[in-house]
Order: sequence, then structure tokens, then C-alpha cells
Amino acid sequence: MSPPAGRVLTLLELLQSAGIRTMAELADRLGVDGRTVRRYVGQLIDLGIPVESVRGRYGGYRLARGYRLPPLMLDDDEALAVLLGLLAHRPLAGAAGETAAAKIRRVLPGRLVPRLDALLQSLAFTGPSREPAAPDAATLLTIADAVRHHRPVSIRYTDRAGRRSDRTLHPYGIVSHAGRWYVTGEDPGAGENRTFRLDRVADARALPGSFEAPAGPDPAQRVLSGFAAASYRHEVTLRIHGTAGQIRTHLPAAVATLEEETAVEPSPEDERWFRVELRVERLDWLPAVLAALDRPFVIERPGELRDLVLALADRLASRGRPA
Repeated sequence: MSPPAGRVLTLLELLQSAGIRTMAELADRLGVDGRTVRRYVGQLIDLGIPVESVRGRYGGYRLARGYRLPPLMLDDDEALAVLLGLLAHRPLAGAAGETAAAKIRRVLPGRLVPRLDALLQSLAFTGPSREPAAPDAATLLTIADAVRHHRPVSIRYTDRAGRRSDRTLHPYGIVSHAGRWYVTGEDPGAGENRTFRLDRVADARALPGSFEAPAGPDPAQRVLSGFAAASYRHEVTLRIHGTAGQIRTHLPAAVATLEEETAVEPSPEDERWFRVELRVERLDWLPAVLAALDRPFVIERPGELRDLVLALADRLASRGRPA
């Protein structure tokens, strides 16, 4: 590659890595004068790469939004970061992630391929806690645009029982949690806030009009609190003495809600009594969690949980006695 051609590609890389680059900055980075920078910019434009000039005190050049993606240039660290991200989220990225990783790998410089192979041979990922579910890309982009512009959308939703329904949604935000994607917002037909799994959403279409997003918890908090308040077989109420951090380590926001029982404003490090509520399908895992928490607690309901805790205490005591 001739030096001028190499500088043209370097110019493209500089423009890709920032918003506006001044003429003086580009000339200094390329080791040329301003007239040559303008000539290189002209060559990029001739190649169909949308470069626009910005006037004013802080003006210069930047890449404009064009009708096609310009050639993407990554250094070694950036290429490895993209590939590792695609590998780590392979189930979510789907076929598009596989083809993107293959394209990047094909154009890696020879010196980087052995390093990448060594990394892949020494790398292992534990299995996800649940089967990841990738949403449809078109659905994801349609709903994201509706979130940004506060527009209602119509969706076709399939619940976990396989029942389909057509709904109108005022989407507040999109949340990725534990390998799954969710949209949270108001279902005006039901008159309540709802959370929907995006992999179960089909035929998302923007509707005329707009809505006012409410103040209050952000979308992530809405999703987590919705999980904690979901309808399950058992409603559990506890009182636990400790810090919020100690309790959240074992009972995260997606599982339980916490409410302080003191009117005084304590320091976050101060231990105090919290009222903890959660809804669960089974109780058998809770005694071990409370034992691991190792903080004073009171079980208000259900009585069945007290029996399970006492049974676990008896088993631990019997196994701790010398034979």
C-alpha cells in the first residue's frame, strides 16, 4: 500500500473514532498540511464515504450519516473486544452474531490470529442459568424507536401458556435481564403497567399519537419489582435485621422487596430491621438462603416456612454432633 493510500485509511479511522476532527488535528496526526488533508477527504468522498465539513470555531470534518456503512477499521484490542463480546453472547446474537464474528476473523492481521486461537483454546464459559432467548431484531428496533419518541405500539404477544393476544403498549424502556430481553410500559387496555418478554412479541407496529412517560422508577427497577411481585403460590413476609447490602446479596431485587422499619434516616452501613416480602412457587430453597444470610430474622408468614427452617436447623445440628 502506498503511503498516500495508507494515510487516507488512517484519516478514515480517525474520523470513525470521534465526532468532529479539526483540520489542525488531522494534519498533525497524518503528518501533512491542510491542503493535503482536504485532498484526502475528497478521495474518501469519491469512494462513497459520507464525510462532511463543519464550519465554525470548532469546525472540521466528521462522518455524516450515509446510505451505507463505511469500511470499519479496528485495532487489535478493538477487534478482540468485539469478537469476545460476540462469543460471550452467542445465544443472544444468533446467526447474525456468527456471521459478524466470521467476517471480523477473516480480516484479522496474521499476527493476531495465533493470539486469538490461543485465547479461544484457553477460554471457557459456564452455562447460563436459563436458556437465553433472542428477540426479533425488527421488533427490538421498532419498540426502541417507540420508547425514544414516546409513541404507542401494537404488539401480538404469546404468553407462557401459548395464548396469543393483540395489545396496545406505551413502552417506557427495554431491559436485558438474565439472558432475556423485556419491554416494560403501560397496557392502556388493562389500565396497568406490564412487562413483556420481547422474544414472545411479534408484529410490533408504531401507532399514531404519543404518550407522557411517568415519573418514578426507571425501566430496570420496574422490571425487577414486577418479578418480585409476580403471582406465585406462596406469599412470604419476613423481618430481617442487617444492612440492605447484606440482604440484597442473598435476596436480590428481582426476588424480594425491602422496606425499612425505622423512621430515622440511618447510614447505609447501619444494621436495622427490614420488612422483606417475596412471592415464590416453592419454599424449600428459602431455609438455606436464610441460613447463609446469617442475620437475625422473624418469619411472619407462612407457618410452613417456619417448619422448614426448624427442620433444616435440626438436620444441621444432628450432623454437627460428634459420631
